[in-house]
Amino acid sequence: MPLDDEAALIEAVLFLENEPVEPATLSKITKLGPEVVTQALEYLTSKYDEPHHGLELIHIADGYRIQPKEHLLDALRDRYGKKNDSRLSRAALETLSIVAYSQPITRVEIENLRGVAADGMIRLLLSRDLIKEVGRKETPGKPVQYGTTKQFLKLFRLSSISELPKLDELEEERFRSNEEGESEL
Repeated sequence: MPLDDEAALIEAVLFLENEPVEPATLSKITKLGPEVVTQALEYLTSKYDEPHHGLELIHIADGYRIQPKEHLLDALRDRYGKKNDSRLSRAALETLSIVAYSQPITRVEIENLRGVAADGMIRLLLSRDLIKEVGRKETPGKPVQYGTTKQFLKLFRLSSISELPKLDELEEERFRSNEEGESEL
């Protein structure tokens, strides 16, 4: 069954949206059935996978988005990159990676892993919408627990947290020994 018209409609919606769009939302906007939307997304993915296309259809969080292929981003950054897009410091990236790999995690647990205070880095990551409060730990004082956001997934081009690179054995041991130390407290 040719999907040219349906795929073109889905492609137009994704082009006009700034944020990733979930399949259910695409179905609602286009008035196409969920199966047709899924087939059209698969069709578009294969179309954009061809080497002569400068765009790709990516799955981020629970939605889909059309954007330039990753190998073109450096060439486009000067003209189309965010003007005020300041990079994260090494300390902020370290804190963010600890949250990403250990979530949900409290401030004290982050500080135990980093060996330094984390208040400033947590505030920075919260203000950039890369982490969020995800609950409270059932321990005395009920400290806030943090986890990553959809903005984090978008920034690192991940469809889910399970796509994070695997930790090597030494890094895993570092995380494991901290968790064991925490449980003894």
